[in-house]
Amino acid sequence: MRFLILFIFLTTNVFANDVPEIKNIVIHKDPKVYDNVIFLDKNDKKINIKEFNGNLLLLNFWATWCAPCKEEMPSLDNLQVNQNLSNLKILAINISKESKKKVDSFFEGLNIKNFDPYFDAPITLAKTFSLRGIPTSILIDKNGKEFARIMGSIDFNDQIFINWLKTYN
Repeated sequence: MRFLILFIFLTTNVFANDVPEIKNIVIHKDPKVYDNVIFLDKNDKKINIKEFNGNLLLLNFWATWCAPCKEEMPSLDNLQVNQNLSNLKILAINISKESKKKVDSFFEGLNIKNFDPYFDAPITLAKTFSLRGIPTSILIDKNGKEFARIMGSIDFNDQIFINWLKTYN
């Protein structure tokens, strides 16, 4: 009997991080590590992802012309201020080489206030992360390893998603 209880406990924990209700999340069995992930802030200052080690990161790759990106952006803005995810840092990286003025206008039009836009550096992050389309969100744990990715848009206000993400916070 003890063995059965232990077996159930262990298998429940092994699969606790699965999110079958959200179809476009891919969880990696072996987290991926990247070297020199560099992007730019509004002032063209180079930002290295390693500056954020110790935080749970969500790198959201998007463009102003992308309708699904526009649709998910307000819920992404809400996610940044979710009280249950205090260690989460959202890095919204525009990969379309769009002007800062156009990006600022996009953020203002959607009332995005809880995170800043970032920009792809001359070395394309789309290639680094093998992106197949946008929006794509890369989830990086506190140790700097990609543990999952979201291909396509989701509602970041979804409580199932938030509860799952809390297990990594």
